[in-house]
Amino acid sequence: MAEQKLTTLTNELIESYGKTAKNVINAYRVGNERIMLFVDQSFVAALDMAGPRLSDKVRTDAVAAEKKLTAYYTMSVEKTSDNANLVIDKAVELVEKSLEQVAANAERFEQSTGVTALSSLASAAVPAAQAATKAAVKLEAQSSVLADKIAGKKPKAKTAAAKRSVAKKVVRARTATATTKLNNQPVISQSRQRPASMP
Repeated sequence: MAEQKLTTLTNELIESYGKTAKNVINAYRVGNERIMLFVDQSFVAALDMAGPRLSDKVRTDAVAAEKKLTAYYTMSVEKTSDNANLVIDKAVELVEKSLEQVAANAERFEQSTGVTALSSLASAAVPAAQAATKAAVKLEAQSSVLADKIAGKKPKAKTAAAKRSVAKKVVRARTATATTKLNNQPVISQSRQRPASMP
């Protein structure tokens, strides 16, 4: 009975690590898609900045070359990601089958010999397997959060904090500009000076 429990926990642990690996692969794929989008936008902006200095033929050839490079890069990222997902699926499947076979062999060994040392060992290993499974589930959740962040889904609380930070910087910049302007004038009236208590 403890052997089955240990096998179940170990399978859950392996599946969780498999999901974590898939989250990392997804983050790799989405991150590369975002990089390529940035490269495309930068390339178009560079062509626009060049303006009339580039002939239509040069512009057309540059866009065609950039599209080919982007297509090759995107295709290689997709193939790499797909192959990595296949490897993860196969590895998880093979390890789970191996564990089931080991558990079945251990049960047969105990039944034929009457020695229950393996069941005792499995019972002793259950708490460690439970702890490892909990840690793996947390790691899986964090990898999912990472993949979401890379995909562009931002938590609202952090966005609000960032907006407040930017607003403070804008106020500080305006204050510094106003102070510089005031300091450059030959005569400063008392009514235009800011109180010392304000940042």
